[in-house]
Amino acid sequence: MDSVRKVDELGRVVLPVEMRKALGIEERNGLDIFVEGDKIILQKNEPDCIVCRSMNNMKKYNDKDVCGMCYDKLSAS
Repeated sequence: MDSVRKVDELGRVVLPVEMRKALGIEERNGLDIFVEGDKIILQKNEPDCIVCRSMNNMKKYNDKDVCGMCYDKLSAS
């Protein structure tokens, strides 16, 4: 699924719709951007627990992403 896109004057690049659909990237989703050697890597951001960094059974607690186990602990206190 190779594709060449040009960077515009504001530094933006448009991701082709086929790629977004294939990866489940929707409007307003976050992307992690990082560099590995001479490559720029874009990766779909998956929320992790702000307490333990787990990604299991994610829930919102006071507008923050927490896993189910930490949610239960925070709710009990």
